[in-house]
Amino acid sequence: MFSLPELERAAELVHRYLTATPQIAWPLLRQRIDAEVWVKHENHLPTGAFKVRGGVVFAERHSRQDGLGQDGARRDGVRGLVSATRGNHGQSLAWAGERFGLPVVIVVPLGNSAEKNAAMAALGATLIEHGADFEEAREAAQRRAAAEDLVFVPSFAPDLVKGVASYALELFRSAPPLDAVYVPIGLGSGICGTILARDLLGLGTEVIGVQSTGADCYARSFAAGCVVAGNRADTKADGIAVRQPDPEALRIILGGAARVVTVEDAAIAEAIGVYWTDTHNLVEGAGAAPLAALMQEREAMRGKRVGLIASGGNIDLALFRSWVG
Repeated sequence: MFSLPELERAAELVHRYLTATPQIAWPLLRQRIDAEVWVKHENHLPTGAFKVRGGVVFAERHSRQDGLGQDGARRDGVRGLVSATRGNHGQSLAWAGERFGLPVVIVVPLGNSAEKNAAMAALGATLIEHGADFEEAREAAQRRAAAEDLVFVPSFAPDLVKGVASYALELFRSAPPLDAVYVPIGLGSGICGTILARDLLGLGTEVIGVQSTGADCYARSFAAGCVVAGNRADTKADGIAVRQPDPEALRIILGGAARVVTVEDAAIAEAIGVYWTDTHNLVEGAGAAPLAALMQEREAMRGKRVGLIASGGNIDLALFRSWVG
């Protein structure tokens, strides 16, 4: 999808706007797991999640790109961006769009996180609520793109993967050699960026994907070796509440992941509490899923050096209270 020099240039662009996030080996996690655990803290970014890295790369390119209108006439630049999200992707685009002068329209499903909706609106996005879940919101966003001559931004695209892969580049170059790294899977940009960065650096680190048992389309697709669409996304961890795999993401995952692990929501809730007690970090459900998977595979990882991607910290207070008590 890209070369190491291209990834390094993307990382340089990201770092013009965002500070590299820390990777920390927490002593209490080491005691709990009996392994050396390095946490990549993407929850420390200004939008509270990793996706803003990809937003910067995507928006920067489109801010300087000429295009053709639907009537075939040439126009300068683009009129704006539109996408669908449960929250972090939308905050990413809104944050980046404001910096590169691109209006952003975001479609969210009905009943979406009130706090994430407020954050996207505060960042300047035009917010539209439509559909029962992410897939219906995505279809509405695509229709709006065609009707208003906007650029539709999928949740998985080369620019986005290249941008978010910068976190993996930081992790692999800053932490000691890792035996394994656990990565949550939403639509796949994070795990694919991690796989590609690892391969470009020539490392032997196992990359392990993590999903909820209630939204396990990638786990079932990985086992089958082909796309298996889900009919549900039954998890409170909205960042990984996906029921339709991206074919290109699955291709990369099949070629580079060691396995895809599923965890119950109860285990994710426990991991959120562990992050708070052991590191005093607030981590959302998707970001806590890797720790839940590591705790589930504690025996296999005993004595090893393991990375965890804390992909974000955007969790509603009510949900945090209901999960952690």
